Amino acid sequence: MRIGFGLPVSGAWATPGALGRVAAEAERLGYDSLWTFQRLLVGVEQRVDPVYRSVLDPLVALGFAAARTERIRLGVAVVNLPFLSPAYLAKQVATLDVLSDGRADLGLGTGWSDAEYAATGGDGERRGARAREYVAALRTLWRDEVSAFDGEFYTVPPSRMAPKPVQPGGVPILLGGSVPGALRRAGEIADGWVSRSAHDLRQIAKDVELVRAGAERAGRDPDTVRIVCRGVPFRADRDLLAGSYERIREDVAWLGTQGVTEVFYDLNFVPEIAGPDVDSTAAEARAMDILHNLTPVGLS
Repeated sequence: MRIGFGLPVSGAWATPGALGRVAAEAERLGYDSLWTFQRLLVGVEQRVDPVYRSVLDPLVALGFAAARTERIRLGVAVVNLPFLSPAYLAKQVATLDVLSDGRADLGLGTGWSDAEYAATGGDGERRGARAREYVAALRTLWRDEVSAFDGEFYTVPPSRMAPKPVQPGGVPILLGGSVPGALRRAGEIADGWVSRSAHDLRQIAKDVELVRAGAERAGRDPDTVRIVCRGVPFRADRDLLAGSYERIREDVAWLGTQGVTEVFYDLNFVPEIAGPDVDSTAAEARAMDILHNLTPVGLS
């Protein structure tokens, strides 16, 4: 089981100082990865959780963290693919991989916010077909000396993109999603699957089974597919990852028995830390206490 930690990218604790300190300390303590997520804007009439009101750009934040670390992996869970072209994202993520010396992971989602679709010109229709083409376009841009892709939704004319990612074959791609088709698709075409913050972790074994079934259908070894779980600790409305630190460690170990290969603790979804009106100094102090008490010692 690999253990990661969510970087401070949302709400009061998302300051330059906190981001740099959390990144450096997580690496020092032996965490395997650091994670961000994307939220572009919130419509005036939208009713959303406070966590989404103020969010740093996920890739810029990871670049900031890359400059303050040397070994820990850097992931985004997730960038919503309808909001930007595969060529543009391929360049951004390849650059992150080069500047971090091969430490990037890319999570992809299809989005859910009507306001963000409208603001970006994105399209939420036929999400599965779009995701398949998007991943194929990323692969050719990262892997092939001369890249080319001609699909229904995306086109890459014969061209060269450099520099390529440091990681052989390109940056690992994780797909989000919670419906059966999306889970199977992650196993078929991606390097793994990443759960969302509101996912029912008690049912995750069924989701893992669908992801692995997709891998088998595509002729892939299901044991090589990563299952990444975003864990939100200390939420009173959840029955997993709540209570004492010992209880949280026990829950993480149980997730391992359900097929999860990686868990990252994401405090951006804990209102007492990332709420927009929380004192930033107190929020960072609380987050650092959690970071120290949930170190991955004994779980790797």
